[in-house]
Amino acid sequence: MSRPLWVRTTVLGLVVAAVTAVVAGLVSAKLVAGQSRQVLAEQLSAQADVVSAQLGDLPVAGRRVTQILDGLGVGVVRQGPDGGMTGADQRAVRAARRAGFARVTADRPLHGMATVAGVAYLVEGRAVADRGAVALVQQVDVAKGTGRDLLRSVLLALLVGIGAAALAGVVLSRLLARPLRRTADVAASMRHGRRDLRVPPEGPKELVEVGESINALADALARSEARQREFLLSVSHELRTPLTSVRGFAESLADGVVTGDEVPAVGRTIETEAARLDRLVSDLLDLARLGADDFRLDLTDVDLTGLVAETARVWESRCAGFRVENLAQPVGVRTDPRRLRQVLDGLASNAVRATPDGAPVVLALRVVPGGAVLEVRDGGPGLSDDDYRAAFQRGVLHSRYQGVRPVGTGIGLALVHGLVTRLGGVIDAGPAPEGGARFSVTLPR
Repeated sequence: MSRPLWVRTTVLGLVVAAVTAVVAGLVSAKLVAGQSRQVLAEQLSAQADVVSAQLGDLPVAGRRVTQILDGLGVGVVRQGPDGGMTGADQRAVRAARRAGFARVTADRPLHGMATVAGVAYLVEGRAVADRGAVALVQQVDVAKGTGRDLLRSVLLALLVGIGAAALAGVVLSRLLARPLRRTADVAASMRHGRRDLRVPPEGPKELVEVGESINALADALARSEARQREFLLSVSHELRTPLTSVRGFAESLADGVVTGDEVPAVGRTIETEAARLDRLVSDLLDLARLGADDFRLDLTDVDLTGLVAETARVWESRCAGFRVENLAQPVGVRTDPRRLRQVLDGLASNAVRATPDGAPVVLALRVVPGGAVLEVRDGGPGLSDDDYRAAFQRGVLHSRYQGVRPVGTGIGLALVHGLVTRLGGVIDAGPAPEGGARFSVTLPR
């Protein structure tokens, strides 16, 4: 199971503090030990200078000096004029010999170190006037007593640092975890359908940015769900209208209300409304399938000039102001003719619905470098700049203009945009020279 952030932050702080303490302790111990050894060597050297002077001036003081030094843990080794070495501690004698005590002269004192039986000794040797030489020998381990107090102080300071790091880690992690937990609670509420909760802007800058992103996501979800509800309501209304007509006329036929010469007209009405339902359901299915990998495209070589002429023959009978700006020569592209015809019919239907009687609706074809452009322009009321930018979003224009001007189901332009994209083309919208809206489809050649 994942551990809470405050636990991880605290543990990380403790680990960093512990590693720092260990490294600092090792470095401090080495420095303290070296410093203690240096101090001990300096003290032993000064004592050797004093002892050599006293033994030279006051020979009878030798025994007393030896006793005092022995009480301090310092061994005294004497070397006679014949080179023989004597001393109360034989390990001190061996250490002096190994350190080079035999080579001491008045011009060459001894500052050395030797190891006997695994124990390190400092050796300071001095020549004594007409009486050979004297060496002071002291274990290096005696320095531990000096360094122990220093190390204890360092370790105490390090322990205090670790405790302070742990406390700071707990406080910091709590400060970080609280706004994160609050953000997580808001996100969990959003997952269960709440859209009225927001994350307060508290905590460090990064956490405030996370909270603002969650709030922006909540606003976007609220807007998207509102558009979906409006879209579903509009689709339900569009479905209900032809269904009501079909049901009403079917009941009239079944009850015998419609008889004789009225039957063909009623049948044609039912057929028209059924075709309308079929188109609406087909558009919904196509819109849902556009994002699927198995959306079928039958690509072939298509003459756009012929396709435009074929489309124009259908719409010229439905709109008195419909005209064509076609090219005389063939314009070939590789595309799906059925889907491209669906695009042109959708744009033409949208233009005819929005254009008043007598105003022009134009279907145009032109060639551009590397491609061909199909345009549907109208002389209707047009759209605002914001409308053009949102024209291909499902249901946006429907929600804005429902009850203001004739509108469709909110599916058509979204479906057209999806189809053009799947065909490898680009569609855009803008104002038309005729005063209304222009929709341009660019296909690669």
